[in-house]
Amino acid sequence: MPETDDQMREELERLRAENEKLKTEKSKAIRLQVSQKGAVSLYGIRRFPITFYGDEWDTILGMSDDIRAFIAEHQSELKGK
Repeated sequence: MPETDDQMREELERLRAENEKLKTEKSKAIRLQVSQKGAVSLYGIRRFPITFYGDEWDTILGMSDDIRAFIAEHQSELKGK
């Protein structure tokens, strides 16, 4: 059953609005996901996910105090977004 021009315009506008909403939500949301290879991927920080296996994340998280101290010590050399 063919749609009228008005119905098609309404549907197109609805889809455009939904698309914009999804783009906004994706760019703001930081989320975790299990990859196909069984690793943990962190999305929302960079363009591509940051992916490590569980034991690698444990090592990194266990170094959090060292990482924070390193960042503080080298703050003048670092760049930010």
